[in-house]
Amino acid sequence: MASKKTKTAATTTTAITGIQKKRDKRSLSNPKTKKAKTTAAGSQNNLDESSQLEHVQQLAQQLLSSAAYSNNLHHLLTYITPSSPPSVVVDSVLSLQSFFHVNIHDLPASSNAAAATAANSDTSDPDFIYKTWLRSKFDDLVKSLLDIAVSPLSDQLARIESGFIPVGEIVLATLMEFVKLGNGKKFYSALYHKLIQTIIYSSLDAEFVLETLASKYFKYVDVRYFTYITVEKLCKTLESNSSSGGKAGIKDKDDSKASLECSIKKIHFILSHIPPLGNVDESNAIEMLSAGFLSKEGQQEEAKHKEGKDKQKNRAKITKNDVPLSSVSKKMKLKFTKAWMSFLRLPLPLDVYKEVLVNLHQEVIPYLSNPVMLCDFLTRSYDIGGVVSVMALSGLFILMTKYGLEYPNFYEKLYALLIPSIFMAKHRAKFFELLDSCLKSPLLPAYLAAAFTKKLSRLSLTVPPSGALVIIALVHNLLRRHPSINCLVHGETGEDIKDGDKKSEQERVNSDGNASVDSDVAGGKQGVDLFNNEESDPLRSKAMRSSLWEIDTLRHHYCPPVSRFVLSLENDLTVRAKTAEVMIGDFSSGSYATIFREEMRRRVKQVPLAKKAPQTSLFSESHFPGWSFNYDGSKINEEVKS
Repeated sequence: MASKKTKTAATTTTAITGIQKKRDKRSLSNPKTKKAKTTAAGSQNNLDESSQLEHVQQLAQQLLSSAAYSNNLHHLLTYITPSSPPSVVVDSVLSLQSFFHVNIHDLPASSNAAAATAANSDTSDPDFIYKTWLRSKFDDLVKSLLDIAVSPLSDQLARIESGFIPVGEIVLATLMEFVKLGNGKKFYSALYHKLIQTIIYSSLDAEFVLETLASKYFKYVDVRYFTYITVEKLCKTLESNSSSGGKAGIKDKDDSKASLECSIKKIHFILSHIPPLGNVDESNAIEMLSAGFLSKEGQQEEAKHKEGKDKQKNRAKITKNDVPLSSVSKKMKLKFTKAWMSFLRLPLPLDVYKEVLVNLHQEVIPYLSNPVMLCDFLTRSYDIGGVVSVMALSGLFILMTKYGLEYPNFYEKLYALLIPSIFMAKHRAKFFELLDSCLKSPLLPAYLAAAFTKKLSRLSLTVPPSGALVIIALVHNLLRRHPSINCLVHGETGEDIKDGDKKSEQERVNSDGNASVDSDVAGGKQGVDLFNNEESDPLRSKAMRSSLWEIDTLRHHYCPPVSRFVLSLENDLTVRAKTAEVMIGDFSSGSYATIFREEMRRRVKQVPLAKKAPQTSLFSESHFPGWSFNYDGSKINEEVKS
C-alpha cells in the first residue's frame, strides 16, 4: 500500500469503489446472509471485531440493494467512531460512501435550508421528507468522518482485500469525494472549509492527514484556491481571538497559547506545502478536482479562444485543457497574497518565525501581487536584532534592489550585526554573501565603506580561522571597489585624510551636540587607534582616521591558510584591471574541518635535509663523547629482585 500513497485522488476513489464492489459481491455470495437485526449501539460495542464486520457487511448489502433498508444508515453510522476497530470503521465508511455517491445529487443544499423550505411551504411530500432525512444523515456522516480524521485512529492500519491501508487515507478520500460531487459536481467549498477548520483547530497534530492532503490534493488548482480562502478566514479569526484575550486564568492562558501555536504551525505547514502556480506551459494541462472553478470572465475568455485564428494575438494563453492562464494566475496570486499576509499578522512562534524568514525570499516574494506589502513585516524583523535580523536580510535586500523599497537605517542596522557570534551562526554563509552584495554599490560613501572595513578587520582578531578567511575576502573586495578608502592601507597619520571626509564627519559630530575633534585626533598620534569599536553609528566610529593594522597582524596568524591568504592584500587593489574580486561563497561556509581537509589535500614541497639516512635514535653518541647509552635489562631486573 505504500506505493498507492503517491497516486491521485481519482485513483484512490477508484480503488475505494473497487474495494466496495468486491466486498458487496462477497456478501451477496454468502449463503448465510440474513436480515440485519436492529440492535442498539451498546450491544454492537459488546460484539467482537469479526462479529461487527459481519454485521456491517449485512447492513451494507441490504442498504445498497433496496431503499427499503434506509434505516440501516443509522446503524452503520454508529460504527463510525474513534473508539471502533479500524476495519469496522473502514467497511462502514466504504458502504456509506457508495450509498451517498449515488444519492448526493438529489439531496437538499443543507439541513437548515431543507427545514426552512418545509416550514415556509408546509409540504408533506414523502419524497421531500425522505431527502431531508437523508441530508441529516449525510451531515452526521461528515461530522463522524471529521472526528476520525483528527483522532489517533486515523494513523492506524485497517485490513482490506488487497492488504492494509491507513484509516485516515480512506476517510480523507471519502471527504474529498463529497467535496468534488456534493455541490452539483462543483467544488463543495463549505465542506472543504469544515475539513481544514477541523484540522487546524484540533488539539492533535493531525500530521498524517495534512501530509496526505498535501501530497494527493494540493496539485489541483481549485483545491489550492479554496485552501487560500479558508486559511485567510481562519487567520483573521485567530488574530481576533489572540488580540481579545480577556481575563482568563493563568492555566487557561497557557492552554490558549499552546492551542494557538499548534494552529499556527498547521497553517504554516499548509501554506508551505502548496506548490505555486509557477510558469505553466501551454502544452501542459492544469489539473482541477471539480468543474466550474473558472469565473464567467474566464469562460468567456475560453470561448473567445475557439472563435478563430484571426484573434490569436489578442486572446490570452490557453493550456492544453482549454484553461485561460491569465484568469487562473490572477485569481491564484490574489488569494495567495491575502492568505500569506493574514498569516504573517499572527503571533508566530520563534521556530515558525525563523523558518518563514529563511524561505520568504524564494517561496513567497516572487508570487505576491505586490511584494512591497511585506516591508512592515521585514523591517520589524530586521529591527529585532540577532539571528532574526540575519534571516530577514535576504527578503529586505530583494525588496530594496528589485522593488524600490527605501529603508534609511539599513546600513546602520547591518553594521550592528557585525559581532563575533555571527561567524558561528547557522545561516552565516548566506549573510556574508548578502553583506558583500550590499557593499558592492560604487555610490557607497567613503566613511561607510571604511567603517565596515575597519569593523571587519577588528573582528579578525577574535574570530576562528574560517571567519578570518571570510574577513580577508570581504576586505579585499571593499578595497578594490572603493579606492577612496585606500588611506586605511597606506596612510600613516591623520594628515592623510581628505578634507571633504574630515569636514563631513566634523559637521555630523557637532550636529549631535558633541564636542569637536580632539587635538590628538587632529594631530594623529602614532600608536593610538582612533577607531571606536563600540560606536553603533558608522559615521561616528572615526574609521577614516584609523588604519588596517589588524590585517597586518594576520601575516603571523597561527593558521597557515590565513597567513597565506592575507598576502593577496599586498597587491595594488586600486588597479582594477590587474585584480579580480574574490568569491565570498568560496569562504563563507568554512570551518575547522574544511580548513583541515584543504590542508591535507595541499601538496607540500619536499624540504632538503642535511642527513637523509633514517635515524634510529634521537641523539647520536658523537654528541656525548665519553658517555655510553647501552641498555642492559638483565642487570636492572637483578637489582629489582634483590
